[in-house]
Parts: sequence; structure tokens; C-alpha cells
Amino acid sequence: MKRKDLVYQFVKNHTENLTSDEIEFGSGMTTIEISDALNIIRNNVSKELNLLVREGKIVKLEGRPVRYADSSCLKWKPLSKIVKSYKDETLVKEQVMEQQNDAIKNDHNLFEYMIGSNGSLKNQMEQAKAAIFYPPKGLNSLVIGPTGSGKTFFANAMYQYSQDKGIIEPSQSMIIFNCADYSQNPQLLMSHLFGHAKGAYTGATEAKDGLLLKADNNMLFLDEIHRLPPEGQEMLFYFMDTGTFQPMGETDKRYSAKVRIICATTEDPNSALLKTFVRRIPITIQLPAFNDRPAKERIQLLKLLLSIEAKRIDKRIVVEENVVKALLGSVTYGNIGQLKSSIQLACAKAFLNSMDNNEEMLINMEGLTGELQEGLINIARNRDELNEISNYLEPCMTIQPKDSVYILDKDSYELPFNLYEIIGDKAVMLKDEGLTQEDIENFITTDINLHLKSFYKTNQLIPNNEHNLRDIVEQEVITLTKEVWKMAEEHLGYNFKQNFLYAMSLHLSSFIKRSKEGFVQIKQNSELDKLILNYQKEYEVAIIIKNHMKDNYQIIVPEVECWYLTMLLVSLKEQNDLGDVGIVVAAHGQSTATSMVQVVSKLLDVKNIEAVDMPLEMSPQQAYKLVLEAIRNVNEDKGVLLLVDMGSLTTFGVKAMRETDILIQTLDMVTTPLVLEAARKTSLMDNQLDEVYWSLKNFRGYSNLPEEKPFSLTAPQQQKINKPKAIITICSTGEGTAVRIKQRVESVLEDFIDETIEIFSISLVGIEEEVTKISQNYQVLATAGVAKTSLNVPHLSLEELFQSSGDEKVKQVILEQQYAEGNYAASMDTKQLCEEYLATYFTFLNPRKFINILWDYTEIIEEKLNKTLSNSVQIGLLMHMAGVIERVLFRDPLNQPEEELDKTSIYYQAIKDANLLLESKLNMSIPDSELFYIVKIVDA
Repeated sequence: MKRKDLVYQFVKNHTENLTSDEIEFGSGMTTIEISDALNIIRNNVSKELNLLVREGKIVKLEGRPVRYADSSCLKWKPLSKIVKSYKDETLVKEQVMEQQNDAIKNDHNLFEYMIGSNGSLKNQMEQAKAAIFYPPKGLNSLVIGPTGSGKTFFANAMYQYSQDKGIIEPSQSMIIFNCADYSQNPQLLMSHLFGHAKGAYTGATEAKDGLLLKADNNMLFLDEIHRLPPEGQEMLFYFMDTGTFQPMGETDKRYSAKVRIICATTEDPNSALLKTFVRRIPITIQLPAFNDRPAKERIQLLKLLLSIEAKRIDKRIVVEENVVKALLGSVTYGNIGQLKSSIQLACAKAFLNSMDNNEEMLINMEGLTGELQEGLINIARNRDELNEISNYLEPCMTIQPKDSVYILDKDSYELPFNLYEIIGDKAVMLKDEGLTQEDIENFITTDINLHLKSFYKTNQLIPNNEHNLRDIVEQEVITLTKEVWKMAEEHLGYNFKQNFLYAMSLHLSSFIKRSKEGFVQIKQNSELDKLILNYQKEYEVAIIIKNHMKDNYQIIVPEVECWYLTMLLVSLKEQNDLGDVGIVVAAHGQSTATSMVQVVSKLLDVKNIEAVDMPLEMSPQQAYKLVLEAIRNVNEDKGVLLLVDMGSLTTFGVKAMRETDILIQTLDMVTTPLVLEAARKTSLMDNQLDEVYWSLKNFRGYSNLPEEKPFSLTAPQQQKINKPKAIITICSTGEGTAVRIKQRVESVLEDFIDETIEIFSISLVGIEEEVTKISQNYQVLATAGVAKTSLNVPHLSLEELFQSSGDEKVKQVILEQQYAEGNYAASMDTKQLCEEYLATYFTFLNPRKFINILWDYTEIIEEKLNKTLSNSVQIGLLMHMAGVIERVLFRDPLNQPEEELDKTSIYYQAIKDANLLLESKLNMSIPDSELFYIVKIVDA
């Protein structure tokens, strides 16, 4: 049995039957207990436990010491008896709500309910009314707006208004069709729209009417019209011109229909639609993004959406002022649709906490997720906007369930289930089983998140990378890849990351294209055949994929392609096993480190980074505990980069590495640019700790450096620079995806640099031999593709390369190489660096006056010790002494530690002699509590 399996079996046997009360009172296995019981070194046990937590087999319990338990002990067991459903009490309320909704629908048109009718949407409504009334049969319209801006709601308002004015029969319903539903199959899409004759295509066994005929004397709403293929657009604008059309496969007969058409799109019509099609649509209605609307309208929209939820649960909703601001500030990509999902999540959690109160539900900041709470920070950044919103708010907003609201019958942002019934039913069940209120909240909060995230992800209402991928491969290939993804995870028992979608889509797209052109490889490869023997499970999945493609897509996959699929699956799985390099920033001061990390997190959206602030009153022992905890938090088995400013912090890395067995590299004199560069390097250079560390050693910021002293290159350096340059692209075959990557890189470099850079496309088979051969004759700048080589160069994954930022990442690799060639010179003068540091971080010291005194101070210590201090120790000591002087000036020295100061050591005597300089020059004496830390720095 493997060591990991042994650890898991031991934890499982001792914890799988634990109750929630036992867990709360400290049950669970600690690392030491497991280590002693199994006679395995503690560090190895810790490593296996972390892997098991990541795989979801065990859970890490809060508290000290950290305890572990089998994940099954937190899963809900089946109910032992039948309980009364919460739904029984809500059916009557739901029926009343439906009757009220019908009354609103029948008595008023939606334009009266539309927020912004006299504001941001006034012109749009006038355009809509003009399109409806224009004789003899109205004008076709195109509604444009970002995702979630209300295009469907606006189209429904136009339709309902047409019925209210007697233009369309009240008994009819608008015909709605989303062109994206069949965008991967243009033939089927046009068949739905225009209909088809019998035998029009394979599978058309009988004639079928299209939506144009069904919409005769009615209105047709075509959503995402940009997904209609050009031939479909041509057929549609011919219908707009003549009022007639021919179903697919029909040659003799033409059909006529009187249809009012409303189209909608999120794209720029001038680039996404045929110009001849756009010219046939005289009315273009542009809807504003949510954040472009006035503050008053945004608050009204929020009230409207809250009213829908209040009506649904038949309780008044009380919302704190900061919650309103947080919800408004959380809207980024999804406009009104995103706001609706945020409100549903907030209401669901508040509903759970107020089930004992039949009258009122409170939403406060504590009930919001971390992501929603950040909305308050987002909105606070713009003071003018914050003031404008505050003008319309009271300390608490109250929404009554009787407030009039209208809910669309079909709304893509409307949940297909009653979330409150789910919460209510589960709460009753769990309570009946004897769970505490806290346990019930924990269980159901997880369910709420799963339901909402699953729904919005399924409906593509949250941002993802597919949009970029659609520009490269067909939607049908993406659909196939998702099916393959699911099969691979089910059979391998492994969760692949998002890069699976990129790598597999590009590979399958390339294979299908080669297949159609008759260039499918059938020749066997003996080397690949041997490799497959080591990966039987992945090979079995490849065979399943082969059969799936044959049965569902009529694509014949040769045996050799199964081998390449196997290697791709292995490569993607191995990539997933790698974590990220962690970054810990530690600095003296109340919020110095936190401020730097906040800046970097906002600019680069990095996650694996933590800050540790060391206030002046904090002892080194306390600081070390915080740094050690941060190191453990960010460690993902790829090592940790510790960025510190000075003093005792510079010694923590070595000590922590001894205690934790985590690989740590330390850089001192940390600045915001250094943290920013470290975070950027970890993403660009494939997260290799040593690569990042050495590339940052001589980093001096992003501004222009002063003129360097003349320098000369060594022979190896000169030889490296004189080599022709190359970039290597990698895929499973070396023919498909790698060629696509090559084309991508070439297109970026074409207008960026005059220098010739060769692009080589290679296969996973024999990858290291091929790379070695290329690197003998070329200076390899980077690799790109599905696998990373052993070369110590940056690597670009498929996601990085094909995302919108891919161009910049390729350019950055070139700039890095040019920077390296021009910067073999010596680093900046240490004294000048220290002076700049003093000017940046010390408010009350004049750097020009103090730098010479502090420099002389370090030289006295060198003279008394009869040895030269290293650059890092000299700089650390100088910076620390600046802090000492500032603290003494303010009569706020550090506290005396428990450890006694050895006054007989040579370091103490040397520092006492150097302190005489400060007494004569500055008329100040250094207390013993400060002397202790100065000795520690010099002794280190």
C-alpha cells in the first residue's frame, strides 16, 4: 500500500463516524498522532495530508493543533423518517402572487413599469414606440446592449405594449428564438427559423414549418442574432424586403408571412453582422450598461429586484445601507443580470437565518459572501459616485411584499426552481433530525452556493474563457470537448482544470481538420507504443473518446490518434498536479506589507500571496509565528518566495525552511515594484521558484536606471547572445495545435520586432531529445503549448497564449531577453540604494544627512570585527538603524525580549563602540532593548 493510501486509511478508520458535536469538541487526528501511530516522519505525513485535503478525501478542521477527519463525516446522512415539507405552507402564497402578477400584466403595459422611462431609457422607449406604430406594419428593430442589460425584458415590453394598443392579438404570445442554441449546427438553426421540406437533409423525414410561419401576424424575437450564419442573415433580410421566404430544400413554392422582427445582440453590429443585413433594420436601440445609469435608477432597479424576492417569500425585507452599496458595487461584468444573481444569493442566506420570523427578513453585511462584501470597497473608490448614491439611501431600506412587481414568464436570469422551498424543506428535515441551528446553516449555505453557481455557470451568466476560444475553434468542437472532459474525469477519477478545454479543443479541432482534408496519420510509432504501456487508464479513456466520436459525430479515429490522445491526457493531468509558487511579503510597520499586497492583488488578481505586518511594538518571536503561518498557508508544494524589508525578518526564511521542510527563497529590501514583479514572474515563468528568485535578484524597478559603468561580456555570454533565437511550440503530434501556436506567435512578432526568431513545432514524443538538439544551435527564448520542457526558460500555456492578454505575454518574453542582454553590468551603488530607501520609507529622517552617518556606523563595526559585512547584512543593518533612530526620537523603543543580551560577545562590543558615533553626532543613546536586535542582525 502506498504511503498516502496508508495515511488515508488510518484517518478514515478513526474519524468517519464522528458526529458534529465530537468534531466541535476537538475530535480528529493530528499530524503527530498519525506520525507516531504509523511510524512515518512528520514532514512526510504532513505532505500526504495536504494532498488528501486537495483531493477532497479528508478535511482540515479549524483550531490548534490542526486536526484532520474523513470528509464523509461532514456529509449529510439519509433521513430516518418523513417530515412535513415547508412547501405545504407556501403554496397558497404562491397562487396569490401569480394572480397579482396576472392582474398587473393585464391592466398595464410594461413601459409604465420600466425604470428609466423618463431618464436613461427615454429615447429608447420613443424609438420602440415609433417602430411599433410605423405604418403599415411597423419597423424591424435591433436591440444592442451588454450581457444582462435587459434586452429580453425590453423586447417583452415592446410586445406587451403592442398588445395593449391592439396591434397584436392579446391572446398570442411572442415567438422567441435564441440563435446561440444551435450556432454549432447552422443547418439545424436555419431549419428552425425557415422550416424545411421533406428530404431537405439527412434526417428530414417530413416537412416542418419554421418560426417565420408560426410568427405570422405576430412578433418574432431573435436573441443573439450575431450567431446566425451569413447565409441565414441573407435569407432573413430577403424576407424583410419581400415578406416571402422558402423553407430549406423547397424549390417550387414560396411562403409569405407578416412578421414584426426584434433582434438582439451583445456585439458591435458593424463587425458581427452583414452590412446588407444591418441596413434592413432601420431602428437600432442601444441599452446602457448598469453602471452607466444614474444612481437613482440603479437603486430603483435594486429595489425592484428585492421586491420580487419579498413577494416570493411574503415577508418584508430590511436591508442595511452598506449592503445596498455592496450589492451595487459588486456589479462588474453582468449588469442587471449579475445584480439579480447577487440579490438572490444574499436573500437566500438571509432567509435561512430568519425562518423563525414570519414577518421580516434582515440582510446585513455579515450575511454577504466575501465577493459581495468587496463591492463596498469597489464603490468607495469613487467618492463622487459614493456621495451620489448615499443621497438616496436611508440607514435601512425596507421592501414590502405587497409592492407591485412584474415578473417575466421566461427570464434567463430566473432560477428554474424555488430556492426558498429548497431551503425551507431542508431546514425542516435537518431540524427534525436534531441538528443545531449552526450546523443547519452550514449545510444549507453550501447548498445555496452550489445551486446558484451551478445555474449561472450552466447558463453562462458568469465570465469564462470560452468566448476567446470560440474565435479559434468551432462551437461544435467545444461541445465535443466538454463531453470528452466529463468522460475523462468520470473514468480517471480526476478533476482537470480549465486548461483542459483549451488543449483538448485545439487538438480535436486540428485532428478533425486533418481528417476532412485526408491527412490523418496511420503510421505506427514504436516509441509511442512503448509509452502507452505505462498509461493504460488514459489509453482506455482515449478508446472511449474514439467510440464516442464515431457514434455521435460520425468521425473515424485511427488507432495512432488514440495514442496521441493518451499522451495529451497524461500531460494535462501532470500539469494539474503542480501547484503555484507562494509569495509572503513581510515588512516593519502597521500596514506596510498589507498595502503592497493590496496594490499587487488589484493589478494582477493574484491569489497565492499573503502579507505580514510587523508593528514596531511586535517582538521578532511574534512576527516569526505570523510569517511561519503565512508560509504554510501559501505553500502548494512549489516553494515560497519570502520578500522582507530588513532586520530580523531576513533570517526567518532559513529558520522556517528547517522547521517545515518547505523550500523557501528570501529577498530583502522589498518594494511594491518588487512584489509586483514577483507576482508577474510566477505566472509568466511557469512557477519555478529558483527561476523567479534569480530573475528578481538584480531587479531595480520599472523606471529607467542611471547610466551604467562600462562592462564587458564573458565568452559564454557573448556566445549565447550571438546564437540565433528560437521559440519552441509543443503539442501531442507536433502537427496540429503546435502549428496553430506557431502561427499565433508569428503574428504577434511580425509587427513587434525586426529581429528574426525561428519558431519550431515539435511533438510530445521524444520531446527532450528534440529540445536538446534545437538548443545546441539556437538560443531558446521560451516554450509554448501543452507541456513544459526541462529548459530553464519561460513557458506559456495554451490559456495564456490564446487569451486576450496572450499577445502581451509573448512580447514580454522578448523584452525579458533583451533586458537580460543589456544588463550584465554591476548593480547600482549600495549606498545610493539605501539613500533612496530612506527617502521612500522614513518620514522624519533627512536621507542626505543621515546616509553618511549610518554608513560610517557600519564601517566602524566592520573595523572593530576586522571583517567585511556582506551587502545584504550591511544594507539590512543600515535600514534597521534608521528605524532605531526614528523610534528613539519618538521615545518609542522596542520592548526588551525575554532572552538575555550577551554583553561579552565581540558583536556587542563592536556595536557599543559604533554607538559612540551616534552619541557624538546626534546626541542620543541607544537603549539595551534596541541593542539586542542590532546584535542579532550583525551576528546573523
